[in-house]
Amino acid sequence: MSNKPWQAIYPEQIPAVLSYEDKPLYSFLKESAEEFPDKVSIHFQGKELTFREVHESALKFAAYLKSIGLQKGERVAVMLPNCPQGVISFFGILMAGGVVVQTNPTYTERELEYQMKDSGAKMILVMDILFPRVSAVASRTDIEHIIVTAIKEYLPFPKNLIYPFIQKKQYGIVINVEHEGNHHLFSEIMKRKITEEVDTVPIDVNNDLALLQYTGGTTGFPKGVMLTHKNLLANTKMCNAWLYKNKRGEERILAILPFFHVYGMTTVLVLSVMEGNTMIIMPKFDVEATLKTIQKQKPTMFPGAPTMYIGLLNHPDIAKYDLSSINACISGSASLPLEVQEQFEKITGGKLVEGYGLSETSPVTHANFIWDQPRVKGSVGLPWPDTDSAILSLESNEELPPNEIGEIAIKGPQVMKGYWNRPDETEKTFKNGWLLTGDLGYMDEQGFFYVVERKKDTIIAGGFNIYPREVEEVLYEHEAIQEVVVAGIPDPYRGETVKAYVVLKKNARVTEEELNEFARKNLASYKVPRSYEFRDELPKTTIGKILRRVLIEEEKKKISEERKEA
Repeated sequence: MSNKPWQAIYPEQIPAVLSYEDKPLYSFLKESAEEFPDKVSIHFQGKELTFREVHESALKFAAYLKSIGLQKGERVAVMLPNCPQGVISFFGILMAGGVVVQTNPTYTERELEYQMKDSGAKMILVMDILFPRVSAVASRTDIEHIIVTAIKEYLPFPKNLIYPFIQKKQYGIVINVEHEGNHHLFSEIMKRKITEEVDTVPIDVNNDLALLQYTGGTTGFPKGVMLTHKNLLANTKMCNAWLYKNKRGEERILAILPFFHVYGMTTVLVLSVMEGNTMIIMPKFDVEATLKTIQKQKPTMFPGAPTMYIGLLNHPDIAKYDLSSINACISGSASLPLEVQEQFEKITGGKLVEGYGLSETSPVTHANFIWDQPRVKGSVGLPWPDTDSAILSLESNEELPPNEIGEIAIKGPQVMKGYWNRPDETEKTFKNGWLLTGDLGYMDEQGFFYVVERKKDTIIAGGFNIYPREVEEVLYEHEAIQEVVVAGIPDPYRGETVKAYVVLKKNARVTEEELNEFARKNLASYKVPRSYEFRDELPKTTIGKILRRVLIEEEKKKISEERKEA
């Protein structure tokens, strides 16, 4: 019997083994620009850019980065919401031989400084309203050049004239940066002419990094996941194979998943460019704006997170909108409730399936079949082509037979090179060639995988990974706190939400509102606890380790009892 039983139930349209071109990611933008020069690559708030325009803009950006000193292998941070500049800069950095460091635009100064120091980024592309935040930390990092851009640069008339007034009202600031010295304006870079001297840098696709994707781990501090050109290329090709009914150059992809998350980068940004498809880019998820965009722009694909689908389904006027253009959605980042899946499919007429993966795997490793195959309730699906997966014993790391719970492990060309500057962490994560995911689960006889519980304590709220220790470290800095533990508790909308359990120092006084204000100064908004519970003591082991799991079980029991009473 094959040790990959899932291959026996693959439809004939999905090959078990794929072939991969030995070429860098940026080459796919050039190929699409040659094949579809006048086709719309990006639709953004009414503004449209063709594949030729995106390619030429990426070449300009690459040439400029090289002109200000970027060397092959150096890191360039990108701190943007979804916008055309994010696509242009991603490919431009790769053309120049750089490594992209995607940076969440909601990061506080503290979080930004940590990531810049750890990555050693020499340059950063930032949205204008974030310029003060970057300027405040730049001198304490390796950043030598700050490139500033603005949303208005890619808005159509008259939105481009109106937006600065909206921005001033919304944020209360006006940013003026001159294109001189170590400060650069993206708009000025785009005015430069393309010359024959613009040459892309040769790339070793198997070893040269394309991306440092920051994630958390057992230490609680974000680590840079080293993803090569081959890693991202392979995962994108796998995704395309899974979507075998999609037609090259004819799909329209709703791009709401953040590009600073590797799921959005692979399944939206890279896949769209590779296949000559149009990206309908939205800078953030807003329920009503999303419904209007789907009705008007008619996307055929909508990769997303459960919170997005839940948000749309709960809109009181959803029946007024035509969502029938959507053919396929792969949901990731958190478990997808069956009720949500069925409701969304009923409204759109398309297919919504759950997938599984992690930053360390570029990110997708498993998914349910989208078309023509029976669904398996509660499963995250089967391994993708060229992906091997197994359940390993927690005691011996030996492979377990079907239906036994152990740790989910992965092998495949999408698996990371390792953690940036963390050889010890890398060594702990790999065992006998397997990447250990930190997730507990099992596989059935057919090869469908099921996630039972996360071995790590990562909280996934609204599709974002939140690492308890990072939040705890911030709260511990408050003078009134003696002990604190942070846990993810069930939430019907976000999947999980952050709760802090606090023991105060003797005679200390602090309110929930004061702690919330303190946390918001030091953490991105999605990491801030949504509730606080003050206790005299926290449950612990005999050696004094706080039992986070006990608190979570208490919370689940409380929710269950409240539902029974209701």
